[in-house]
Amino acid sequence: MITIKSFTFNPFSENTYIISNQQKAAYLIDPGNFTDAETDVLEKFIEDHELNIQNILLTHAHIDHVLGLQKAFDRYKVPVLMHELDQEILDRNPMDANRFGFFFKRFEGDISYLKENEIISLGDDSFKILHVPGHSPGSMAFYNEAQKFIISGDVLFQGSIGRTDLYKGNHETLITQIKTKLFVLPEETQVYNGHGNPTTIGFEKNYNPYF
Repeated sequence: MITIKSFTFNPFSENTYIISNQQKAAYLIDPGNFTDAETDVLEKFIEDHELNIQNILLTHAHIDHVLGLQKAFDRYKVPVLMHELDQEILDRNPMDANRFGFFFKRFEGDISYLKENEIISLGDDSFKILHVPGHSPGSMAFYNEAQKFIISGDVLFQGSIGRTDLYKGNHETLITQIKTKLFVLPEETQVYNGHGNPTTIGFEKNYNPYF
């Protein structure tokens, strides 16, 4: 049985997730903790629940989703898993931070690349990798069929979709990918996204104004 814990961090109100099983194995997804106080909240939750972080997963590498990546890597010393096509996005983050008026050091750590339809396991629980570009070239979603939920990053929101006006974004690609990769999932599938409240596939198919 997977437990999902979300935190809303940084000035961009980004959702960071920890998903864990009953054996206390866990994934840390999109560490967006920016301030020391946010980092303390995240680390205290992991410590208090005696979680063993197996990997750090990135739905994509935009700066609001990786503000705490270096801290997390240095603390837990586990590889970062992401899509290869977002490596360039990750590498551009120091430049993007400069545009927002702050300094951000280029990430230094171990990275492994995930591919479309690859399966990753957290104990007995498995997650299918869905490559859903459009918001960024390497955007991914992590789908757990058994419990019918998906961690979608900035692909699909409650009543909205991810921005496509950023570097290498593409509106038509995003719309097509959502229709062919996400809207084919069971309608009761819970969608945990990168900003805002969770939603369901069925709700978005029926009420999202972009469709």
